[in-house]
Order: sequence, then C-alpha cells, then structure tokens
Amino acid sequence: MKKEGYNKNMISYLEGKIILKKEKYVVLFSNGIGYKIFLSQKNILKIKENEKISFFSFLEVKENALNLYGFLNSEELEFFETVEKIRGVGPKAALEISSIGTLKSLKERILKQDEGLLYGISGIGKKKAMAILFELGEKIKKGASHNKGDVVLESLVNLGFSRQKARETISEIDFEGKTVEEKIKIALKVLAEKGL
Repeated sequence: MKKEGYNKNMISYLEGKIILKKEKYVVLFSNGIGYKIFLSQKNILKIKENEKISFFSFLEVKENALNLYGFLNSEELEFFETVEKIRGVGPKAALEISSIGTLKSLKERILKQDEGLLYGISGIGKKKAMAILFELGEKIKKGASHNKGDVVLESLVNLGFSRQKARETISEIDFEGKTVEEKIKIALKVLAEKGL
C-alpha cells in the first residue's frame, strides 16, 4: 500500500458500538463498517462490548497497513501525538507510554525526569528513555508557556483591545517568573503607556 493519498488526520473521530473487545484493540461498528482501533491498556479496561462510544483517532500510515489508534478525549490524543512525534518513538510505543497513568501524573513524572517512567517499554533502553524524557519535558514546558500566553491574549481582547495590538504588546514583554494575573497587569500598563 502506497502512502500517497493517505493522511493521519483522514479519520479523526469515530462513534459507534463496540462489537468486539480484545487485549489491545476493539472493533467499533460505525455506519456499516467495523474499525479495528488500538487503545491504551487503561482505556481498554474502561470499555465494554456492546457499549456505544466515540473516539478521537490517529491514523498510522505504513507501506502495508493502516492502523487506527483511539482516545477517549482530545487531550489524550494531543499527548499521544506529542510523544509519537519524538524521534525513535513509534505509535505503539507512544500508546504504551500513554497507558502508564493519568495525563496529569504522566506530565508530572516527565517534568521531574523520572527515569523509571519508561522502564519495561519494548525498544526503549535507558539512554533512549532519558532522551525521550528530556524532549517530552521541553515540549510540555513550551506548551504550558504557550497556553499561559493565550490566556493573557484572550483577557486583553475581552477588555476591548484589538487582537493584533495585544499580541504585539505581549511579544515585547519579558514575562519570565510572572503569574498570569501579573502578566495581564504588566500588559495593561504597557498598553496604557502606548496610549492604546
């Protein structure tokens, strides 16, 4: 099977009925088609046969197969995609990592660079685990920083400032070590000094 014409976002969301449940996957019957969907172990345990359910999904495109990976919410899918993009981590390993615990506990352990987190995952030795943890930690920090920036931006827009002016002002300010509330106050002060 050639990869041309296929995209990992081609099947992004599915809903239907679980007609078969196995150790690592389920078959979801949706609109007359049965989709084989690989799930994390923690999600397999939550699901029952004949249950009506929906999944956010990731399509893995290989030379000889198309594999679907399912998630119960968009946050799980987003985390999986972050892990899967790291060099040397494929979808199956990313799914195993996603199975280790709750998203909150996973992110906490990654930020602490807990080497034991990835112990026992097939194909990931100590050196590779340390590289993965470091890269994941950087991505999580960057994501958290970006989200805080968005909160400041949206707050300024809600206060009546134009999105463009608010974004320009935020980009000019060093917010390091400041809380969201402090960032908003600083941005408002700068905007007032500019006469905006």
